[in-house]
Amino acid sequence: MTDQNHENKDTQYAIRNTQYDSKLDAAGKSLFEALRISFIILKIIMIVLVIVFLTSGFRTVGSDEQALVLRFGKIRGVGEKRLLGPGLHWVFPYPIDEIVKIPVAKKVNMPVNSFWYPEKLPPGPKERIRMSEVLDPIKDGYCITRSEPQENVAAGSDGSDYNIVHSRWQLTYQITKPELFFKNVYVEDVKPGEIYFDVIKNTVEPLLQKLFEDAVVTAIVNYTVDDVMFDQIAALTGHVKKLLKKNLETIESGVEVVEVQLTDKTWPRQVDEAFQAAHKASQESQKAISEARTYAEKTLNEAAGPVAEKLLAVLEGKSTSEQERELLWAQLAGAAQEKIAQARASRTKVVQTARADAEYLQKLLPEYRKYPKLVVQKIYLDAIAYIFNNVDEKIIIQPTKGTKGIVLWLYINSDPELKPKSKKEQSP
Repeated sequence: MTDQNHENKDTQYAIRNTQYDSKLDAAGKSLFEALRISFIILKIIMIVLVIVFLTSGFRTVGSDEQALVLRFGKIRGVGEKRLLGPGLHWVFPYPIDEIVKIPVAKKVNMPVNSFWYPEKLPPGPKERIRMSEVLDPIKDGYCITRSEPQENVAAGSDGSDYNIVHSRWQLTYQITKPELFFKNVYVEDVKPGEIYFDVIKNTVEPLLQKLFEDAVVTAIVNYTVDDVMFDQIAALTGHVKKLLKKNLETIESGVEVVEVQLTDKTWPRQVDEAFQAAHKASQESQKAISEARTYAEKTLNEAAGPVAEKLLAVLEGKSTSEQERELLWAQLAGAAQEKIAQARASRTKVVQTARADAEYLQKLLPEYRKYPKLVVQKIYLDAIAYIFNNVDEKIIIQPTKGTKGIVLWLYINSDPELKPKSKKEQSP
């Protein structure tokens, strides 16, 4: 009985242990399955995160932009690979890589009004008027110009007489070297929602304006107010552009000056009447000088042709070689050449006449020695006959009583308007 009870107890204990083990196996399997599913989900999440992380590295560079890739703050790449052109590019996402896009094809117009006076716009469609009727050196912008050209300043003078002029300008610039621009020109950090190009303009243009103002002040002082207003506008803008370009190259800004324009200029309003009178007098003076030079050139050209000025310099004693002098005389033209030709013809005629007379007298000399009075009388009569044959009017006065010898008076061509008779009129 006792043994049977023990066996029953053992059997019940074994059954209980078997049931407990089966419960533990079911819980373990459930836990294991739960952990396995959790790990699968975690892997999927990690893979998705990695994919999202990698795809976030794609960046687009616009058609008018070039980009620099900064890896931990330093420019990545060597040579041409340091710049990314337009298109889609992949970089490591932030904070490993950072892409900086710089507009290189865009030309920006920047007005500069630092040298203009304050204005206000009255109501209605009218022109702007000045806010002040007097020149205020603190508020009004202006530049200093020379009163006369630098080459006309007398020796020993500092040329300290200057004039005031107001001017407005426009600068057109372009970023052509992104790497130099990024390294040497400070640009504020772009905040979320801001456009990088607008940030560049707001931080770069104050620098450009200061450099531009320095170039204008340095250049314009070498010109007169007439040069700035009328005569040398192209030369002035070219000078300003050259100085500004030099300043930008000195700081290696990567910014190129595309164009410089002088959009408006004027003299101080307070001296308008005096300036107008001075300008009118200057124009009249220049006109008179120009007319005088034109007249001189015309007179010289009519007198001696294209070589007149050079020949005049030779005649005034300026050093010229004999060969050059002979060449100038050979190129002589105009009235001088005509006079010289007439003089040479007259000389030839006189020489030929003298030779003919000498030959004639040589032939008469033997006869003259034999019959001197007869030869002289013959020559005299030939001369009288020649004279009478070549005059249009002859008046013969007979000698009166009481006169000694014969007196002959000839009154020839008394009327200035009397024309010589032509051969046809003389012929019967």
